[in-house]
Amino acid sequence: MKIALLGYGKMGKVIERIALERGHEIVLKKDEFNTYDGLSTADVAIDFSVPSAAVNNISASFNANVPVVSGTTGWLEHYDEMIALCNEKKGGFISSSNFSLGVNIFFGLNEYLAKIMNQFDSYKVSMEEIHHIHKLDAPSGTAISLAQGVIENSSYSEWTLEDAKNNQIHIEAKRIGEVPGTHTVTYDSPIDSIEIKHTAHNREGFALGAVIAAEWLAGKQGVFSMKDVLNLQ
Repeated sequence: MKIALLGYGKMGKVIERIALERGHEIVLKKDEFNTYDGLSTADVAIDFSVPSAAVNNISASFNANVPVVSGTTGWLEHYDEMIALCNEKKGGFISSSNFSLGVNIFFGLNEYLAKIMNQFDSYKVSMEEIHHIHKLDAPSGTAISLAQGVIENSSYSEWTLEDAKNNQIHIEAKRIGEVPGTHTVTYDSPIDSIEIKHTAHNREGFALGAVIAAEWLAGKQGVFSMKDVLNLQ
C-alpha cells in the first residue's frame, strides 16, 4: 500500500517506521517546506500535522481522491466542512483524537462508567490530561472525547478549563516535559473517589493504530471511526 504522510514531525517519523515495517511504501513526506507532489499516487493519506495545516491537508487529499486518516486535533471547528467535502468527493475519512487501541478501550470504559455514575448525584466528575510541552492545543482531543463520552451518557452538558459550574466537567490540562499522554477521569464525593486512568508509555501505540486504520480505510468510501476499525461497536 502507498501512504502519504501529511506532517513529518516526531509522530510522522514513528508512523513512517511502522508503515515500512509492515511492508508499505511512503510516497510523500509533507511538511511546511514542500508541496503535495506524490499525494495523488497514494492509496491513503495519514495526517498528523498541526491544527493550522490539518484542513488544507485533508482537503487536498479529498480533492486528489485519496482517503484520509487524521490524528491531528485542535481543528474541529471545521469538522462539518470536511465531512461535507468528503461526501461531495465520495471520499473515505477517519478522524480520531487518539488511535491507540488502549485509549479506544478506555473510551468505552469511560462511557460505561458515566452511565452508572449518572445515578449518583453525590459524585462529581472531573478530568486531568498531561502531555509534552510541544503539544499546541489544550485540552487534548482525547480529553475532549472523554468529556463528550460523559456528556452523552449523563446529565452533564459541557466541559470547561475554568472552575466548573452546574453540569460542567472541569478539565485540567498540564504540559510537562516529554509526557506522551496521560488521561484521568475522577468521580469524587465527600466519602470516596473513583478513578480510571490511561497512561501512554510512548508514541508507538498512536502510530500503530493510525497505520492499522489506514490499512482498513484504503479502498473504502464514507466517514468511519476507530470503533469501526477495531470492531468495538
